[in-house]
Amino acid sequence: MVFGKSFPRTSEKSSYPVWEEIFLTEEEEREEERKAREENVKLMKECIDDARTIIKDKGMKGFETSIINVAIALFEKRASHQVFWKESKCKEKFDAKKLKD
Repeated sequence: MVFGKSFPRTSEKSSYPVWEEIFLTEEEEREEERKAREENVKLMKECIDDARTIIKDKGMKGFETSIINVAIALFEKRASHQVFWKESKCKEKFDAKKLKD
């Protein structure tokens, strides 16, 4: 299934925008998913390190489950979702198309 997003295009003929649907190719969608996955793995590793530091700084026992639970909480707050990456790519395509028109 191909990802798509609508963007408003202003027109000189009307004060109301015309909504234009921009779709990613399957290749573009896979690339955005790959980038999001790589970024999320990197982010989770940072969250684990940060959680370990937080637990150590607070003088708590650094059980692995505690570290992972804190890391997951941090990750959920920081993580970018794949949809964000796909929407950004659609916006990039929309802006490029707008410049050509």
